[in-house]
Amino acid sequence: MSAAHADPEPDSAQAELLATNFQLPFPCGQTWTGNSSDSSAHQSYEIDFNRGSTPDADRGDTVVAAASGTVVISAHQGSTNGYGNLVKIDHGGGWTTYYAHLDSRAVSEGQTVTQGQKIGEVGNTSKPGNNISPHLHYEVRLGTSYPSNIQKAVFDGVTFGYPTQSVTSKNCAGNPYTPEKVCGAGYSVIDSAALGGDGAVYLLYNASNGNNCVATIKSRSLGTDTATTAYLEVQGSARKTDSGNFGYYAGPVVASAPGKCVKWGGKAGSSSYDSPWEHCGS
Repeated sequence: MSAAHADPEPDSAQAELLATNFQLPFPCGQTWTGNSSDSSAHQSYEIDFNRGSTPDADRGDTVVAAASGTVVISAHQGSTNGYGNLVKIDHGGGWTTYYAHLDSRAVSEGQTVTQGQKIGEVGNTSKPGNNISPHLHYEVRLGTSYPSNIQKAVFDGVTFGYPTQSVTSKNCAGNPYTPEKVCGAGYSVIDSAALGGDGAVYLLYNASNGNNCVATIKSRSLGTDTATTAYLEVQGSARKTDSGNFGYYAGPVVASAPGKCVKWGGKAGSSSYDSPWEHCGS
C-alpha cells in the first residue's frame, strides 16, 4: 500500500482535539455503565453500555449521536457479523463511531445528523444464533486497519475509565441546563423520554428526601420562548404542571410519592410524552 493511501495514524494531539467533542451516546443527564472487558467478541477499546438492573431493562432506550456527522451505514448486518442493527457515523478526519445491536434505527444512510440527535434504540439484534441481552455496543475508530483503528472513547473531554466506569451524559444539544441543574442538588435521573428532536423530559428522584422531580429540557429554539411543559402526578393526588413559553426548560415539578405510583411527562415543540402509572414507591 502506498503512503498516499495509508490509514491515518492516531496522532495523540489530533485524537485529543477531535475526540474531546464526543459525548456519551445517550440523552442528557442519563447515567450509563460501560464495560470493555465483559465480552469475548471485543478486540480492543469497544464498550458495552447498560443502566438497568435487569437483563431486559434497557431495551428501547434512546441512543443518540456522540457527535455530528454523516450516516454511512444504517442496516441490519444479518449473518455478516455480530453487530445486528448497526449505525455508523462519519465525523470527518478519519473518525467514525459505531452503534450496534440496536432494536431499531431512526436514521438512514447519507443522512446528516447533529450531536445529540436520536439515531436508534437499545436492543439485542445480532447474527443468527447469537443470543445476547439488550445493550449498546459502542466504538470509536480512526482509519480502517481493524482492530488497531479502534480508539479509546472520550466523553466530554475525558477518556473513558477502562475497563468499567459509570458516566453521566452531557450530550445536551447545546442547552446549558441539565435535569439535575433544574431539579437541584441530590436529584438523579431515573427515567427519560425523547420529545422528537425538540428535547426530552426527565423523571428524577432524590433519595435524601424521597421526592420526585420532572423537568423538560429543550434542544431546539434555545433562548427563544416557546411552548414547553413538564408535569408530575402522584396516584391519588392532583397533577402538578409547569407550562408556559420558556427559553430552555420547563420545571422543576416536585412531589413526594412514598409507596405510590406516578405519571409524568411533558411537551416541547410538537412532541409530547405521557407515561403510564409507574415507578411505584420511588
